[in-house]
Amino acid sequence: MNVSVKALHTGDRSAWEVLYKGYAEFYNMPMTDETLNTVWQWIFDPNNRFFALIAKDEWGNGVGLMHYRGMPSPLRGAEVGFLDDLFVDPDCRSRGVAEQMFARLQQEAQAQNWPFVRWITAENNYRARAVYDRIADKTLWQTYQLNTDC
Repeated sequence: MNVSVKALHTGDRSAWEVLYKGYAEFYNMPMTDETLNTVWQWIFDPNNRFFALIAKDEWGNGVGLMHYRGMPSPLRGAEVGFLDDLFVDPDCRSRGVAEQMFARLQQEAQAQNWPFVRWITAENNYRARAVYDRIADKTLWQTYQLNTDC
């Protein structure tokens, strides 16, 4: 599949929304206009180290998205990357889209001087984990969540 992966631009809003709603649906998370507007603002806020990539096919259709950000790593005394969201249109999976998006993410991380980009995924997300196992090193860390009732 011929795909181009680029930084999200303001003209990509409708394609991004379709993909992001698909991502939320995959994880059974409600998606509101308020959430969409908030995340969209984060992406384009120059004071926020939150970024987005979009993959488009040869016809300009959005087929994948990535949200990622810089985060401090106190033990390193440096910023590292964190991948928050990755979604590939179900009709475009197994065609190398995710791999192309990770290649671009690696370039972006190098440009930011991040030594690595880390992410988490659901234990039962077997299809995505198969890609991750090919392109990245699995860490020894377990993820926990402390709920605050807010």
